[in-house]
Amino acid sequence: MRRKPWAATTILLALGLSSFAVCWGADAGSAGVPASGPDTAAALHARSTEAAAFRKTLAEKVAAAEAADQRAIRGADGWLFFRGALRSAAVGAFWGPEAAAVSRASRKTYADPLPAILEFNDQLKRVGVDLLVVPVPVKAFVYPEKLSAAVKPGPDGAPPRLDVRHQAFYRLLEDRGVHVLDLWPTLAAHRFDKEGTAYCKQDTHWSSRSCHRAAAMIADRYRDAPWFKDLSRTTFETEAKEVRITGDLRAYLKDPALADETLPMVFTGIRRDGVLVAPRPDRTSPVVLIGDSHTLVFSVGGDLHTRGAGLPDHLAAAFGVRIDLVGVRGSGVTVPRIDLARRRDNLKGKKLVVWCFSARQFTESTNGWMTGIPVVRPADP
Repeated sequence: MRRKPWAATTILLALGLSSFAVCWGADAGSAGVPASGPDTAAALHARSTEAAAFRKTLAEKVAAAEAADQRAIRGADGWLFFRGALRSAAVGAFWGPEAAAVSRASRKTYADPLPAILEFNDQLKRVGVDLLVVPVPVKAFVYPEKLSAAVKPGPDGAPPRLDVRHQAFYRLLEDRGVHVLDLWPTLAAHRFDKEGTAYCKQDTHWSSRSCHRAAAMIADRYRDAPWFKDLSRTTFETEAKEVRITGDLRAYLKDPALADETLPMVFTGIRRDGVLVAPRPDRTSPVVLIGDSHTLVFSVGGDLHTRGAGLPDHLAAAFGVRIDLVGVRGSGVTVPRIDLARRRDNLKGKKLVVWCFSARQFTESTNGWMTGIPVVRPADP
């Protein structure tokens, strides 16, 4: 007898997720780690050693912050970092047999991200939908010298690449047929641009400028796809302006000596009566963006700062069509898939799912990486 997939409501209740607000291993040089470019064995060993030393520094800072019950950790030059993100960056391999030991998942059955990602990818393939996984790098890996004086940027100002565990995992996903957009090279190259930094100094999130760049990179990957060429596109306008924000990390510290942060942002939309109006989500769009608050920041307003300057807005401009959005505040790895399953439409009309979330969710999601979510239900016999 064929097993009936879990109902989405049962999943929600089992994980205690009904209160969620839904808005619309191995070091470099060892097995599984890509030896990219012209790296020699000596270079890989040096990178491995530097990465291990950096993780040790992060682990010490996390331990001190936990002892002091501080969620925000101070770095150099006014940079602030989220304790959970640093913990995630400090642990070992986070997939396979090692996953349960390092994951914050309340049910260790769902500690490993690999089975959930592969299952989701396989479901989408069955109905002809592409999946693009877009992990947002932990801020510490883009600004490592702000946490460790031992880390020295290169002559071009770029930091050494220390996220060797994540590189290994992305290579594994690609080898298993999952498309991954590795953002680290681009964010590291633009981390101190005069137009704006790659991340907020006092907030856990990336910047509006990074949302703009990521959207362009995502759209570029699909410009040759037949469905992309068939889109009836609209031209969106952009404008740059500065916005003053109170970052969540600054709020955690409750330090009156810290001033608000002013960020250069890129806004996009359609101009009406002289006003740039941000694109609204469209359930019928062939592109759906799912994930955590990195899909909502600068787009939904409120405590996420402003509207019209976030990833969904820039994706709409890059594709030329409004997009569908399933973003959540909190962990964006299980709940968005549940929300898609609750639609019970087998992603009809969709061509692309962009799954964007902070790389810290590989270990820090308390819900874990649940499998068995019937986003695409098998046809009845």
